[in-house]
Amino acid sequence: MATVVCELHQSIDYFDWTGFYRVVDSHLLKIGPYQGSHGCLQISFDRGVCGAAARTQQAQIVEDVNIYPDHIACSSSTRSEIVLPVFDKHRHLIAVLDVDSNREASFDTTDCHHLERILNATFTRD
Repeated sequence: MATVVCELHQSIDYFDWTGFYRVVDSHLLKIGPYQGSHGCLQISFDRGVCGAAARTQQAQIVEDVNIYPDHIACSSSTRSEIVLPVFDKHRHLIAVLDVDSNREASFDTTDCHHLERILNATFTRD
């Protein structure tokens, strides 16, 4: 996880925060490896963009965090966000990948597709 975060964060200049939140309970995420300023230490499945990705097990793309009704503001510099569920080889949710940008509308379905490919190649293999 740490290597994935490092490579992603260093490769794109507008990635403001890049990290994993690990599933530690049936409805709780705790911070894992990340790069950027301090993140939230834990997030329940019923809160924020990370919680929505964990709860629905679907990627979440937020073009403007200031108008997202349940956004958790860990950093005032965040303008947009993408969060993807991370599955193991048995399709069990093990984490979410959270990438924040200091620009609005930084992420789209193409980004989602490429990030999903990285996550699948890394975490769903035998």
